[in-house]
Amino acid sequence: MHVTGEGIVFSGADDASSATFPMVCVTSTGRWLCAFRAAPGKLRNAGERVLLIWSDDRGRTWHDPIEPFYPPRIDDKPGTLRICCITALPDGSLLAAVNWVDASNPALPYFNETTEGLLDTRILISRSHDDGGTWSPLQIVDTTPFNVPTPLTGPILRLSNGDLVCQFELNKPYTDLAPWKHASVMIFSRDGGKTWPRCAVTAQDPAASIFYWDQRPAVLPDGRILDLFWTFDRRNSVYLDIHASCAEPSGLTWPPPQSTGVSGQPGPVFSLSDDSIAMPYVDRAGPPVIKVCRSIDGGRNWNTSDSLVVYESSGRVQTIQKSSMQDAWSEMYAFSVGLPNVAPLPEGGSVLVYYAGLKTDETGIRWALIQ
Repeated sequence: MHVTGEGIVFSGADDASSATFPMVCVTSTGRWLCAFRAAPGKLRNAGERVLLIWSDDRGRTWHDPIEPFYPPRIDDKPGTLRICCITALPDGSLLAAVNWVDASNPALPYFNETTEGLLDTRILISRSHDDGGTWSPLQIVDTTPFNVPTPLTGPILRLSNGDLVCQFELNKPYTDLAPWKHASVMIFSRDGGKTWPRCAVTAQDPAASIFYWDQRPAVLPDGRILDLFWTFDRRNSVYLDIHASCAEPSGLTWPPPQSTGVSGQPGPVFSLSDDSIAMPYVDRAGPPVIKVCRSIDGGRNWNTSDSLVVYESSGRVQTIQKSSMQDAWSEMYAFSVGLPNVAPLPEGGSVLVYYAGLKTDETGIRWALIQ
C-alpha cells in the first residue's frame, strides 16, 4: 500500500469553518463527488448544512461547493441537514441518503446530556441523473419498525443480489428518560429504494453495556458483508478494540461482533490489487493519526505493524479520561481529525477522504489516493 496522491477538497471558510462528516463517491464518468457537513462550528446546529463538491481531474482541482438540498419541514417543524452519503448505481444514476435534524429549537444541543437522547433525526433520499448536478426533491424513508432518531452511519450499499441497504443507528427521543438501548441496524429494499420492508440488527448488546457505534459495512468481492464498529464499553467508559462482524450476502443475519485487535475508530474496508483488503482507521493513542492496515484473510486478522500513515496531526492529544457517556460525547465534540471514508476508482486504487484541522471548529476536508 502506498499514498500516490493527496490534496485538499475544501479548506473551510467563513460560516463553513467547520467541515466534517465527509463522504466520497466515484461516479460512472469518473467524477469524484464529496459531500460533507458545513457549519460555523462543530457544536452549532444553527447554520449547519450539506455541501457537495466534485473533481473531474482526479483531485487536482475542485468545483466550487454547491448546496444541493434544502431541508423540508417535517411534522410542521423546520430542520437542518447534517449528513449526506451518495451511492453510484449501475444505471449511472446517483442515490443520496441525507439526515434531517429537528431545528425547531436551535438552542438545543444535538445530544441531550441529561437523558442521552437525540434531537429527532430522519433519513431522506434523493436521486440525480446528471452526475450530481441536480437532485430530485427529498423523500422521507420509512424506517419502521425503528421509529426513533436514526442517524446515518454511511452510504446506501448495493448487495451482490441487487438489494439496496440503508444503514443507521438507533438512538432514543430527546426527552425520553428510559435507558438507551443502542443498536446498529440495516433496512433493505428490492425495488430501488421505493420501499424498505425488511430489516436486520447488525450489532447490539442486550445488556446495553457495549455500544457498537459508527458501523462501517462494506461488500467484499465474494459478496459477503464485513461490518466494523467503533466499540464503547459504557460500564467502564473506555473504548475497546474495533469489532467486526461478517454476514452472508443477504445481510439478514449477523453473528456477534468480535475484536479485530486494532485500536481506534474505523472506516469501511476496501479491496487492494493483490486481493487483500484494507481498513482505514483513526489512531488516537496520541495526537490523531489516519492510518490504513491490511488483512490477507478476509478480515479475520489484521497487521498493524506496517500500517500506512495517511495523515499525522501536529496537534495535541484529543482524548480524555472518561467516567460517563457524557464525557464520551464531550470528547467526540472536541475531535478535529477523523471519519475516513473511501470509494474505489475504476482504474484501480481507492480515494480516501477525511476531515482534519488543528482546532475543533476549524477543519477542512482532505483526500488521499491509496494504491
